[in-house]
Amino acid sequence: MDKRYNQFSAHLKQKFGVKVYKITLDAGFSCPNRDGTISTGGCIFCDDGGSFSQAHSNLLSIEEQVNVGAKTLKERFKAEKFMSYFQAFSNTYKPVNELEKIYNSALNHPDIVGISIGTRPDCVDDEKLKLISGYKDDYYTWIEYGLQSIHNKTLQKINRGHDYDCFLRAYEKTKEAGLNVCVHVIFGMWETHDEIMQTAQELAKLEVDGVKIHMLCALENTRFAQMYQAGEIDFMSEDEYVKTVCDFLEYLPPQTTIHRLAGNGFSKTLIAPQWLNKKFDCLNKIDREFINRNSHQSSKFIYKQSALCNNN
Repeated sequence: MDKRYNQFSAHLKQKFGVKVYKITLDAGFSCPNRDGTISTGGCIFCDDGGSFSQAHSNLLSIEEQVNVGAKTLKERFKAEKFMSYFQAFSNTYKPVNELEKIYNSALNHPDIVGISIGTRPDCVDDEKLKLISGYKDDYYTWIEYGLQSIHNKTLQKINRGHDYDCFLRAYEKTKEAGLNVCVHVIFGMWETHDEIMQTAQELAKLEVDGVKIHMLCALENTRFAQMYQAGEIDFMSEDEYVKTVCDFLEYLPPQTTIHRLAGNGFSKTLIAPQWLNKKFDCLNKIDREFINRNSHQSSKFIYKQSALCNNN
């Protein structure tokens, strides 16, 4: 069925004419919020894998990870083209000369059509953005920033290590470099519904290229899991999450691509909420909620506001 939101996978198929899948890569990066540069311990929800969910590890070279990933996705999903996705930890957290070698090694496979680099807004600068923008003429090039929320009180509570202004500065520089930006947000971080919608409205004003929505969850060996087990936190129900996702998407511009609405890859380490393990059930419920509302992404997007942004 046609989705009532701008699904990234459908966007890729329309752009390239074939199925395009991301190959998730671990290049052995670290994070300034884990190694003591900013603080110790990192974000309270981040586990030892740094949000990396693929089966292979960085014991394989980047070229080997790409080859294994392409072979697996071709066999399992009939994929024809791929994007190299640097997912684990902060993938701009090295000197530029090292980054260039790492990124180049992910583009050698003949069926790679794009590259997406997940990182933090405090881990980019002009030199790094210039390097990454050099790929955009030949590859569909994205940077994915972990924002999580526009509210500084929330960012402090999760020990994020940067504020919203830091994200805005990085976002402006990244757009000036001509790059596509996907913004990650997390639901369930002690925020009210109105506060979550404020994040949606701010991203709508920015007219971000892409959004990836996560549900805050407790993974093994994280500080957040300890808080959950101590009774300090509870989670959204699946029904509440589904409604909140639809509310959020209604504010976003129609051209914003939606990269993820339900997580996967947590089954071995997920403590709670367990409904996250049923990704497709959640996605189907989001589809049904939009149908029941007779609504869709952008139904509450303010077009006059968009025109003002473009004129400024």
